[in-house]
Amino acid sequence: MKRIVLAGALLVLAAVPLWVGGPYYVNISSQILLYAIFALGVNVLAGYAGLVSLGHAGLFGVAAYAGARIMNDGHGHVVVIAGALVLTLLAAAVFAVLALGGTGLGFVMITVALGQIVWGVAYRWISLTNGDNGIAIRGRPSPLGLSLTSPASFYWATLIVFLLAVASMAVFVASPFGASLRGTRDQPRRMNALGYHVWMIRFLALLFSGFWSGVAGLLYLYYNQFVSPQAVALTASAEALLMVIAGGTATLLGPIAGAALVVIVRNVASAHIERWNFVLGAIFVVIVVFMPEGLVPGTVRRWRRAMAAMRPRATAAG
Repeated sequence: MKRIVLAGALLVLAAVPLWVGGPYYVNISSQILLYAIFALGVNVLAGYAGLVSLGHAGLFGVAAYAGARIMNDGHGHVVVIAGALVLTLLAAAVFAVLALGGTGLGFVMITVALGQIVWGVAYRWISLTNGDNGIAIRGRPSPLGLSLTSPASFYWATLIVFLLAVASMAVFVASPFGASLRGTRDQPRRMNALGYHVWMIRFLALLFSGFWSGVAGLLYLYYNQFVSPQAVALTASAEALLMVIAGGTATLLGPIAGAALVVIVRNVASAHIERWNFVLGAIFVVIVVFMPEGLVPGTVRRWRRAMAAMRPRATAAG
């Protein structure tokens, strides 16, 4: 049954450009996928490591800005992608060394500071980032000779990257390393006593998280063909964290559902509702009150409760 559901979901996702109706909604679908990758990266820390980061937009932006600068220096897309991801991993390593010195609220505040440093560089170092005017790029890559200029082709390319991200997250969660990371979240002192290097486990998790945040940043750059300081602002980090919390931390589907919710409200509902931020906030409040574990786990819990309540009635009727 799970395989049938998975195959059906893949078919629906692959056919989105055929049934969603119009390039605008295809572009919205691409946004959902790229922000879902970003949210999955944030979920590695917030969900599985128990480390709440409010600076991940900095890593997201490092990839986007690095890719834009490398491309505008005349390099091809292979060099752009490789260079941007390497620089993002280096930035993630710096983030980890500085932020893992604190835990709990201390970790949160350090990541906020690091994210703000990246935002300050993007906003003020005009010779490098062009300041508030941002950096535009000249085009999208053409893997295997296939052009990604149309909304549908870019969506399918983003879908492939998204599926790779989900698959890597599934392997990560099921791996011994994933189990050890959850152990550092639940019982760090006991993990130390058992001989695990808690700091190194968290360091590697932050690199893994930073890598997928960088991938999302590159997709953002290619989607918009432009990057500005808005991409690395504190609100971008908070939005990604809200995607994870709203959908359900430490789950694979939760960040995806949260990303879909935020992107749809921001891009679709905002066209019809002036105070769309209020609507989004109200939705988050409802989720927290009625499904504190998140949208996906809460829906599953309520579904199981409803099915369990129906079973005695079905038995009695029989």
